[in-house]
Amino acid sequence: MKTSLNLGFDISAKGMSIERRKMNVIAENIANADTTRTSEGGPYKKKFLEVIQNESLTSNIPNMEGNQLRLNISEPGHIPMQVNSSSNVNPDFSEGLTFKEGTDNKAGELVYMPEHPDADAKGYVQMSNVSVINEMVDMIAASRGFEANTTAFAATKQIAKDSLDI
Repeated sequence: MKTSLNLGFDISAKGMSIERRKMNVIAENIANADTTRTSEGGPYKKKFLEVIQNESLTSNIPNMEGNQLRLNISEPGHIPMQVNSSSNVNPDFSEGLTFKEGTDNKAGELVYMPEHPDADAKGYVQMSNVSVINEMVDMIAASRGFEANTTAFAATKQIAKDSLDI
């Protein structure tokens, strides 16, 4: 059985893993932002990571009904909500999430560059649909998410350390 302390480590670690995967996809997009010819032909298409929550994730978490967390309470009537006392469930946060990498098929900008090797008969080159500015904003958001999970992990570690000092 996992303790709530281990549960805190698991949640933070899963969050860091998700944010790291997002940052890897964003870094690939930024690296290929100027690629006009790929091995598949045509310009590079922006990739994105979709995180899908399976039903099994919430069904393994104690006191989780739908999308709301139901808290255990010590005194009936203290907090008016349903009480669920099954706290011996072992949630597994490595399960329950599916990662789907997709491709944005929107056309990129047409730029007039007649000397470019990928230019069409009129001298226009189909550029990648990656916006470096948007990717940097997404990278900052993923970085902040990673940082928040790192802070939560460190706080859980400090709680564990302090509890040993008691």
